[in-house]
Amino acid sequence: MVFEEIYMVQAYIENREEIQRNREINGATINISGRQRMLLQRTALFCFRFVYDRDENDRRIWRNRLIDTINLMEKSHQALIYGDPRMNLPGITSEAIRNMYFEAPMMADYHIREYIGAVENLIQSSVAELTPDNHYFNYIQNAASYELLDILDELVSEYEKESDTQLERLYGQQEALYRQIANAAAVAQAQNQQLAKLMSDLKQSQLQVIHAEKMSSLGQLLAGVAHEINNPVNFICSNLIFARQYAQELIGILNLYTQEYPTPPLDIQNEANAIELEFLVQDFPKLLDSMKLGTNRITNIVKAIKNFSRLDGVDLQIADIHESLDSTLVILQHRLKAKGEFSGIEIVKEYDKLPPVYCYPGQLNQVFMNILSNAIDVLETQPAPRIITIRTKLKQNRSVAIAICDNGLGMTEQVRAKIFDPFFTTKPIGKGTGLGLSISYNIIVEKHQGSIWCVSEPGKGTEFWIELPIEGESHSLNSAIIPETKIGFSEIPC
Repeated sequence: MVFEEIYMVQAYIENREEIQRNREINGATINISGRQRMLLQRTALFCFRFVYDRDENDRRIWRNRLIDTINLMEKSHQALIYGDPRMNLPGITSEAIRNMYFEAPMMADYHIREYIGAVENLIQSSVAELTPDNHYFNYIQNAASYELLDILDELVSEYEKESDTQLERLYGQQEALYRQIANAAAVAQAQNQQLAKLMSDLKQSQLQVIHAEKMSSLGQLLAGVAHEINNPVNFICSNLIFARQYAQELIGILNLYTQEYPTPPLDIQNEANAIELEFLVQDFPKLLDSMKLGTNRITNIVKAIKNFSRLDGVDLQIADIHESLDSTLVILQHRLKAKGEFSGIEIVKEYDKLPPVYCYPGQLNQVFMNILSNAIDVLETQPAPRIITIRTKLKQNRSVAIAICDNGLGMTEQVRAKIFDPFFTTKPIGKGTGLGLSISYNIIVEKHQGSIWCVSEPGKGTEFWIELPIEGESHSLNSAIIPETKIGFSEIPC
């Protein structure tokens, strides 16, 4: 029996190491494939400046940048296909991705090389050929905006899908090993008390591994999404500068023309009336201003995503609790807004004035994500009104309290008593793992020396309470599930 247990523990450790290796390989592959999209749009922007700049020195700069960029694009392309140990890339290991690279209809390898060739031909064009009508220039702009961009998007999606499948399989193996160890420990507990300690350590280790993997994967994905959104937004912002300049120049020429020729020929006058020229001249700058506002909003969303996906270091960091809550709400906005027959979920925020808190911001974001996601899952199945209330309060300058409440169906006392247990879930198979609240409990109680508890009754909704020490010290309550009657939070009920 002892040898079987040792074998299972060893298999568990090896499985955990395999998860780490797969995460590193998959993260590197997705990062490099996503970089291809960035390089694609960077070359398109450089080509735009290369064609439109008239100064020879500037063109020489853009030519050199184009050469460096397509060389990097070629290197990344080769590494994704044939592998590169220095970049932790194993090459193509999936038949599906191999077909996407070399077979119809995508033929990604052919299109990428054709794009690189078009850039090389544009670089070698004479000065007289560097016009907006240049065949290579038009192909590059079109490929970077539509055809090749779509191909690279599909490649990144396939890499992410296969990465998730691999990790899901490994997590399933890890859970099975854990359950085998748990069963063996239950049988051997009377003979070996040391095994009970090992079980406890393994349980905590598994929760930490799963949490670390989830946060790392989520952080990489969101950071990558933010990075990829930034590229086209920057491209649009750059072009808006030229668009505004061109618009002002064209309107200036038009105004000068109307001053010199106040009575144009009848055909020109009829065409001006047909297109409502006077309105167009007034509205076009406003149109550009609205586009600028749109790009600014996207920039703010990207900022929120980056804040949510920040990685924690070894030491506690200063963080703004309200900023963490708001960033999490931005990430979940697609589930909160109305769509189709679903009228959406209302968020009510009642924030007290809070000081910065010493914490692990990335882990705290995960707690907020778990609790809010559970609330949304419940509210999605019930009729309106659907309301989530978030309240914060400073307690005696020692700790902060966060309450997240929903007006859902609530839960029984039997369910409430088990919600922080590992693998306990009331969701259907495939919908939940039963680890979200267990991980949240460990983050708040063990990592932050704080408290977390739940108040719920059938038909009266659910309230989750979190209390965190401001200075990250151990003076805050750190027992298990704290009864709500002993905390004195009735002063800020949801």
